[in-house]
Amino acid sequence: MHTIDEGDGLDIKQEIGRYLRYWPWFIATVAIALITAFLYLRYTPPVYETYSKIKILDESGGLELPTSAFIFKRSNINLENETEILTSYRIMNQVVRELKLNTTFYIEGTVQTIQVESLPIGFKQTIHPDSITNNLSYNLKVKPNGVEVTDRISEVVYFLSKNSSRTDENNLPFELDLNIITSRADLVGRNFVINFSPLKNTALNLKSRIGVSAIGKESHLLRLSIKGGSKALSERILNKLMNVFDRDGIQDRQLVSKRTLDFIDDRFVFLAQELDSIEVGRQYFKERNNITDIQVDAELGLGQRSQSEEEVFQIESQLALSRLLENSLKSSAESDLLPANIGISNNSINGLISEYNTAVINRDKFLNSGGANNPIVKQAVAQVEDLKANINRSLKNYVSQLETSRQQYDQRNRKFSGKVAQIPEKEKLLRAIERQQKIKESLYLLLLQKREEAAINLAITEPSIKVVEYALSNYGPVSPKSNIVYAGALLAGLLIPLGVLYLMFMLDTKLHSKEDIIKENPQIPVIGEIPNIKNKEVVIFDDPNARTPLAESFRILSSNVDYILPAKDDHKGKVIYCTSTIKGEGKTYISLNLSLALSSINKKVLLIGADLRNPQIHIHIAQDRHKPGLSNYLHDVHYNWKDAIIKGFDKHPNHHIMLSGTIPPNPAQLLTNGRFSKLIAEAKEEYDYIIVDTAPTILVTDTLLISSLADATVYLTRADFTDKSLLKFSKDLSESGKLKNMAYVVNSVGASKSYGYSYNYGYNYGYNSED
Repeated sequence: MHTIDEGDGLDIKQEIGRYLRYWPWFIATVAIALITAFLYLRYTPPVYETYSKIKILDESGGLELPTSAFIFKRSNINLENETEILTSYRIMNQVVRELKLNTTFYIEGTVQTIQVESLPIGFKQTIHPDSITNNLSYNLKVKPNGVEVTDRISEVVYFLSKNSSRTDENNLPFELDLNIITSRADLVGRNFVINFSPLKNTALNLKSRIGVSAIGKESHLLRLSIKGGSKALSERILNKLMNVFDRDGIQDRQLVSKRTLDFIDDRFVFLAQELDSIEVGRQYFKERNNITDIQVDAELGLGQRSQSEEEVFQIESQLALSRLLENSLKSSAESDLLPANIGISNNSINGLISEYNTAVINRDKFLNSGGANNPIVKQAVAQVEDLKANINRSLKNYVSQLETSRQQYDQRNRKFSGKVAQIPEKEKLLRAIERQQKIKESLYLLLLQKREEAAINLAITEPSIKVVEYALSNYGPVSPKSNIVYAGALLAGLLIPLGVLYLMFMLDTKLHSKEDIIKENPQIPVIGEIPNIKNKEVVIFDDPNARTPLAESFRILSSNVDYILPAKDDHKGKVIYCTSTIKGEGKTYISLNLSLALSSINKKVLLIGADLRNPQIHIHIAQDRHKPGLSNYLHDVHYNWKDAIIKGFDKHPNHHIMLSGTIPPNPAQLLTNGRFSKLIAEAKEEYDYIIVDTAPTILVTDTLLISSLADATVYLTRADFTDKSLLKFSKDLSESGKLKNMAYVVNSVGASKSYGYSYNYGYNYGYNSED
C-alpha cells in the first residue's frame, strides 16, 4: 500500500473503489452488528433512573410566650454538609433497616434475571437483619403442589407444600404462605430468587448508588437520584431516604427542648419538697407563737425595709437560679445541653448558654458524619469546652457580684432594723419564712412556665426539609439506550471491515496491476494484462476464432510484443523469451497462449520448452513428460531437432511445439554447449516466431546463459502473487542488459477485486463469448 505524499498522485476514486469492491463485507458486518445490538437490547435488563427534589429549610422557630425568648434557629446552611449527612452510612443503614433492603427478590427468566419489589407469593422473613453475616441465596420454583426451594450455596433442596410452609422442618430464613398467591396457574414453572446480604454491605452499596447534587448555586435545593431495575423499589428508597433525613433533622432540633424538659422535671421534685417544708414550718411557727395577724410597722420604716427586702429577694432569686445552673453545669455530662432562659437576668450568661447549646448540636452532627480525629470534629469539641469554661467563669463572677450586693443590702437592712426595733422578733422570723416561701413559689411558677414552652416547642417543631418532588421514575430506561446502541452497532459494522481492509492494504506487499509495476519500474513497459479466468477448464487459446476475454487478451499481447521487437530486414524469425522471477507466475501458461495467439494470425510459430528442470508444457497438451525434446537434442549430436517437433492443436496448423524432453542432470552445460544456438539459428529460418519458455531467473542461471539469443524478453508477473520487492531484481536484469528488450506482462489480473480493476468490460466490448 503506497503512502500519500506531495509527489504521489492519489486516485481518490480508485482508493474508494477498492474498498467498495468488498461491499458484501460491509453489509455482512453491519447486519451482524445490528443483530447483536438487537439481541443485546432484547436480553439486557433495563436500568431506570429515579429522582426527587428537596429543599433544606433555612430556619425553624418554636412558640414564644410573652415572657420567653426561647428560639432555635438554623442559619448559614451548607449544602455540602447536608449532602454528607444525607449520604452518610448512619442514614443509609436506617433506610436499609426500615425497608429491609438487604433482602432482594428477582424473577429468573430464560436469558435475564429482573429485580422486583416483592414476590407474588406470601413471604415472611424470619431471620433478623442483624443476624445476616454472610450472603445467602435461594431459588424458588413454583410447582402445582407447592414450591421447591434450593439453597444456591449448599445446593440443599427443600419442598414446601401448602401445609408445610410454616413448620420447623427446615432451617430456612423465611416462611412462605402459599395461600397468598396470585394466579397459581400463571406462576407454575416460574423461577424466583431471594438474596440475603449483610446490612453493612447493603448500606454501603446503597450509599454508592445514591447521587446528590445541588440545583443552582444560590438555592437550597438538592436533587436525589438512584438507578435500578425496579422503578417501584427505587421510588420507595428515595421517599424513605427523605423521610429518614427529615426525622433526623427534627430530632436534632428537638434535643434542646428535651434537655430543658428533663432539667425542669428534675428540679420540680426538689422545689416541691422545699415548698412543703417552708409551709409546714410557717404553720408550726404561727401555731407555736399564737400569731393570727401582725400590724404594719411604721409607714416610713416599713416602706424602706420593704423596698430593701424586695431587692434582697431579687438578688437571692438570682443566686438560687445561678447555683442551680452552676450545679447542673458541674453534674452534666460532656455532651449534655444546658437549659436556656430559665430566668437569669444576666444577658451575657444567657447568650453564652445559647452559643454552648448550638456548639453541642454542631459537634454531635460532625461526630455522626466524621470520625473523632476529624479536624472539624476536634475544633467543634474544643469550642464546646471553651464555651463551657466561659459559662462557669461568668456564673462565678455573677454569684460573686450577687453576694457582694446582698451583703450591702444586709448592712442597709440592719440600719432599717434600728428604725423598726419595736417590731417583735417573732414578726421578723415570720417574714423571713414568708420570704423564703415566696422565693420558692415564684421559682416554681417560672420553671412551670418554661416547661410549658419547651413542651410546646417540642410538639410543633418544623420539618428540616421540604419535599419539592417525591420520587419519580423516567419513562424510558437510561441504559441501554436503543438509539445509541444501534448507532454504535452501525458505526462498528462500518469501521470494523474498513479497519481490517486498511490493515490488509497496508500490509499487502503483492502487486495487483500494471500500475504497481509502473510505480516501481516506470522505464520498463507493460505490454499486457491477462485476466484471471474463473473457468479453469478454458485456459488454452485453442480456437483461433475464439472471442473470449482470454483470447482477446492474448491477441492484444501478441500485437504489443511486436512493438518491443527490434526492426530487422533479414526476414528471419524473431525469438521471444518468456521468463519470470519465481515459480508459479504462469510463464508456461503465457508462453503457450502467446504462441497460439501469434499462430492464429497465420504466423509460423515454434514453442520451445527450455525450462529443463521443471517442464510444464506437456501438461497442457496431454503429452508424455519423457517424450524426446530439447534436452535430447542438446545431449545427442546426431539427434535432429525436427524429429522432436509435435503438433498439439488441430486448429493451429502453423503451431509447432518442442518439449523439454528428458530432465538432464546438467541443464546449464547443455544450454551452453552451442547446440541451442544452432537450434535457434535453424528455427529462425523456418519460423516467423520462436517462443522460448525459460526457467525462472532468480532460481537458476539457465535463462541468463542463453539470454543473448533473444530478440525480446516477456517478463511474467502474477497479480496477488508476485511480491513487489521482486520487481527490483527484474529491473536490475533489464538495466544491466542481461535480458534484452524486456517488457512486463501481468498475469491473473482481477483475481482480487480490492484494487478496482475489472477487465471483462474491455475484452467483452462488442463480442459475445458464446459466438
